[in-house]
Amino acid sequence: MRTHPLAPETDGARRSPRSRISRIAARAALTLTLVAGVTGGVVAPAQAANPYERGPAPTESSVTAARGYFDTDTDSVSSLVSGFGGGTIYYPTTTREGTFGGVVIAPGYTASSSTMSWMGHRLASQGFVVFTIDTNTRYDQPDSRGRQIEAALDYLAEDSDVANRVDGDRMAVMGHSMGGGGTLAAAEDRPELRAAIPLTPWHTQKNWSSVQVPTMIIGAENDSIASVRSHSIPFYESLNRNLESAYLELDGASHFAPNTSNTAIAKYSISWLKRFVDEDERYEQFLCPPPSTGWLSDFSDYRDTCPHLT
Repeated sequence: MRTHPLAPETDGARRSPRSRISRIAARAALTLTLVAGVTGGVVAPAQAANPYERGPAPTESSVTAARGYFDTDTDSVSSLVSGFGGGTIYYPTTTREGTFGGVVIAPGYTASSSTMSWMGHRLASQGFVVFTIDTNTRYDQPDSRGRQIEAALDYLAEDSDVANRVDGDRMAVMGHSMGGGGTLAAAEDRPELRAAIPLTPWHTQKNWSSVQVPTMIIGAENDSIASVRSHSIPFYESLNRNLESAYLELDGASHFAPNTSNTAIAKYSISWLKRFVDEDERYEQFLCPPPSTGWLSDFSDYRDTCPHLT
């Protein structure tokens, strides 16, 4: 495991992060409730310990499949909406299991939401409401994309036609290239987010030590636009060493690997989102221990904070 600088104290004006102590206490309370439910040798269902689990127990086949457990549908959002450029929402059609975590995905420089559309049904079918957005212009810089991601988060949870399916307390962000830089900017600004996944990210800011959101950075070994040596790796190494984080580098891949269907990206994105948005420890098996790297592997590099994931 690599280590990196401790995060500085955050500005007092920044919103307070979700308390990890509170989360631990909440889990303890749920455990006590479960124990209290044992009567006459009958144990309460295991899912009672985690109300956010969605879908059956995962397998290697389920996290690599093109479609998951849930049937999905879409809803188009007009470009006239305020704060960002519209987009497409992908969502599970069922409401039997309650609400779902929300995920906003931003495209890269000069790109549209169509470049990220392959993730829509794939992630939604695993039990998320997914919003692939367009930006106000195709030339918006990372910080602007970050603000637009935040506007889309609010719209998805509060004003969209599927807001009743979204748990506004369990939201995550993803983005490609400058959208990946925007993902880091949004995560820095909103510590209450549950997960962030920058994909071959680009940003002029290199230090992200104030980010308090569990973050998986996915880089590409042969990226000539956002070189991993000047972007993804410095971004990852700057994160607080006590933060739940991982760096995955796709072997032989280019900057545009996230723009087409990619099983490795899907598997680890799904596992990260499930683990931190749904607090579903059943998916930890796909993150720890880490995958092998090098010869015959999909990855040229993989770094993580596995001891902090449990």
